[in-house]
Amino acid sequence: MALGSFKKVVLGSLAFAIFWILAVFPAVPFLPIGRTAGSILGAILMVIFKVITPEQAYSAINLPVLGLLFGTMVVSIYLERADMFKDLGVLFSWKSWGAKDMLCRICIVSAISSALFTNDTACVFLTEFILKIARQNNIRPEPFLLGLASSSNIGSSATPIGNPQNLIIAIQSRISFGEFVLGLLPAVLVGVFVNALILICMFWRLLSDVREEEDALDELIVQEDSESGPQQSTEESKGLLNRWERLSRKLCIYLGTVGMLVGFLMGFNMSWTTLTASLIFVILDFKDAGPCLEKVSYSVLVLFCGMFITVDGFNRTGIPTSFWNLMEPHARIDHASGIAVLAIVILVLSNVASNVPTVLLLQAKVVASATAISPSEEKKAWLILAWVSTVAGNLSLIGSAANLIMCEQARRAQPSYTITFWSHLKFGVPSTLIVTAIGLPLLYFDMMFERPI
Repeated sequence: MALGSFKKVVLGSLAFAIFWILAVFPAVPFLPIGRTAGSILGAILMVIFKVITPEQAYSAINLPVLGLLFGTMVVSIYLERADMFKDLGVLFSWKSWGAKDMLCRICIVSAISSALFTNDTACVFLTEFILKIARQNNIRPEPFLLGLASSSNIGSSATPIGNPQNLIIAIQSRISFGEFVLGLLPAVLVGVFVNALILICMFWRLLSDVREEEDALDELIVQEDSESGPQQSTEESKGLLNRWERLSRKLCIYLGTVGMLVGFLMGFNMSWTTLTASLIFVILDFKDAGPCLEKVSYSVLVLFCGMFITVDGFNRTGIPTSFWNLMEPHARIDHASGIAVLAIVILVLSNVASNVPTVLLLQAKVVASATAISPSEEKKAWLILAWVSTVAGNLSLIGSAANLIMCEQARRAQPSYTITFWSHLKFGVPSTLIVTAIGLPLLYFDMMFERPI
């Protein structure tokens, strides 16, 4: 797309700049309206400034992605009701060897949870539990919280449902669920290990000075059970029948989730598969679904609608195309230096414009460039875009929504804990650069030795 008229470029850039400022600084003093309202404002300005028409704005909204996000949220709500995250918490307490071992377990569980239920979901449900672990062990929670957010980001890159940008890439690329996982899994496994090692090295003294309490986590699990309230005690008093009913529903939800993942592996449409699983859970619950559906983050869905429109409008200014035309000769993926330049471009843009807008802006251009080299390079281009744009979220506190969720959850907890922008940056920069650099060759060699599905 050629560069648009001067008026279109200026007004489109202004609308996108307003969207970006409110996305990065949602409480900016001169307009503290938040990210969701900021994305809608950017979208409306794109239409008012006639950068795009109303019809183009409607067509820019990606319904399959919204459907998949909504379905994943509903499934996650029912899994949380089935105590899945409490069951994961039991893994933290089983034969623990100390704070370093605990940190490694947090990284592993966070990565697995995010790969299956998105990085944002993992941070929402695990942050409070991790704060309790730190409090029980009398340790500053910073390494645990950083491990949660960073491992959730890395782990989420393993599957198409791990994060929003992967959803977009999987749908646009038409790479099957199995191919996607096999293509990124080696880099993810090594990345989680290296990330945990960096955390242990950076916080070695803090993790070594902890006075270990062998029964601390067992007491935590008991405390969690005791905090479940009089409702659970009342239900248990009703007898074995009600207990069996709860266990049966829990088993059905677990089996339904496994069935959903099997459907992904079989190549079924991911949006409709997830929506079908969520509807089955609603029916199995045999209750008014209103209370559960109220927990869906509709503001996130609205944010994505505004983001799709705003990014599409910015694309139509021709600026991203002109920028890519400038960088494309140096970012060709048929040699190592080109892959490095491409990775740097994605890292920078993901932390300036956020990773989802970056994927929306670059996907067509990166893939077209790769296909021009060779049609066989297309899949590698998609996987590189997925890997780097996701790991880029660990660079700074504002690089990923999961980081902000973790930070806000910790700030609102009792007692609260605050992770500053600079303390995160001190860990995020080396971790992101090292993990990205190690993962890229693994993607490259996986593509050289293509494995059948």
